[in-house]
Amino acid sequence: MHTPTYDLSQRAQLIQSDLVQWRRHIHRYPELSFQERQTSLYIKQVLESIGSLDIETDIAGTGIIATLRAGEGPVIGLRADMDALPIQEENETDYRSQHPGVMHACGHDAHVAILLGAAKLLTEDARAGAFTGTIKFIFQPAEEAGDKEGKTGAVHMLESGRLDDVETAIALHMCPWQRTGDMQIHDGPSMANVDNFSLVIKGSGGHGGYPHMGTDPIWISSYVLQGLYSLMNRKVDPMEVGVLSVGEIHGGLTSNVIPDSVTISGTMRSYTPEVRAQITQELQTMAGMITSLGGTYELDIEHGEPALFNHPKVNTVIRNAASSLYPDSRFIEEAFGMGGEDFGHMTTRMTGAMFFLGCNNSSSDMKRLHTSTFDIDENVLPMGTAILADCATRLLPSKVKLGGEME
Repeated sequence: MHTPTYDLSQRAQLIQSDLVQWRRHIHRYPELSFQERQTSLYIKQVLESIGSLDIETDIAGTGIIATLRAGEGPVIGLRADMDALPIQEENETDYRSQHPGVMHACGHDAHVAILLGAAKLLTEDARAGAFTGTIKFIFQPAEEAGDKEGKTGAVHMLESGRLDDVETAIALHMCPWQRTGDMQIHDGPSMANVDNFSLVIKGSGGHGGYPHMGTDPIWISSYVLQGLYSLMNRKVDPMEVGVLSVGEIHGGLTSNVIPDSVTISGTMRSYTPEVRAQITQELQTMAGMITSLGGTYELDIEHGEPALFNHPKVNTVIRNAASSLYPDSRFIEEAFGMGGEDFGHMTTRMTGAMFFLGCNNSSSDMKRLHTSTFDIDENVLPMGTAILADCATRLLPSKVKLGGEME
């Protein structure tokens, strides 16, 4: 049973200056995946100023989990990612990146500020005895890139065992293609399984004037490429979600020499385990044709993030929280696309959901994610804070009534 705090949205609005300060500091000093040392230190300092939190650091390298305990009850996780991208910022704001070639171009600075705000409000509520249970504020490193083993920050945090007791996890993501406060939300698979492949086609090479005396891997690759591009159209059910794209082709150094190898690299995206397995199998079958053309090959497939699965019941909690706090906001019921999101690792281990929160004030030309001019309408910060905080209280047993109606 949920007892909403009647002034949650107002309280979030009152700390907007803090939220903006936190977000801009992190934006000024971005750090790449697994390098978020100063970001982590700054987050720790803010959490210590809030108080009443059990703060664990150096998880998965630079990650932090701040735990708020308010008696017996469920364990809820709220997650924000905190790494930046290798992009040179082109914005001219006074809070633009001070680190050349590194930029918060995906909104992770806003995610962190919003989670810090939620920690502040929920800590106040816990002191007032508003609910019982435990909330873990998860500041995760390395969402954007994996380590040498291909493991991202979510994988390492799960492997640490610190999240084993989390029953439900919620995360949000900035959404520059939606109006500030509007929410894109979707039940079930909502972002893609991400698998990358590298196919090395080996021949014998030779002189360009005597192609009959060798095995030409470029000639073989022309057939392989046709097969790869037709794979999705003729092998996978068109009613399913899936795509295979080639992003790199390397072979040869000069015009009159046939190389001895060609490398084709690309990515495979899907929404279900069945299509993921099918695309992988079809790629392996397609590579097998190389031997019939006289060559040999090496195929390496790197399995990345699983599809982000948003549990319908958790989404219902998110919808109820947002509509209660901000009744003028719209819900756009659409999947988020074919991008990857390593929060998918968490939603395979626990009940969870992510929602996309609009950050476009419609009066400026808001840019796409992962671009050098990406920015947000900072009015979204208190909205995200209030929604996350209200979601947590809806998932925990109420202890006392602070205002509003019982649900």
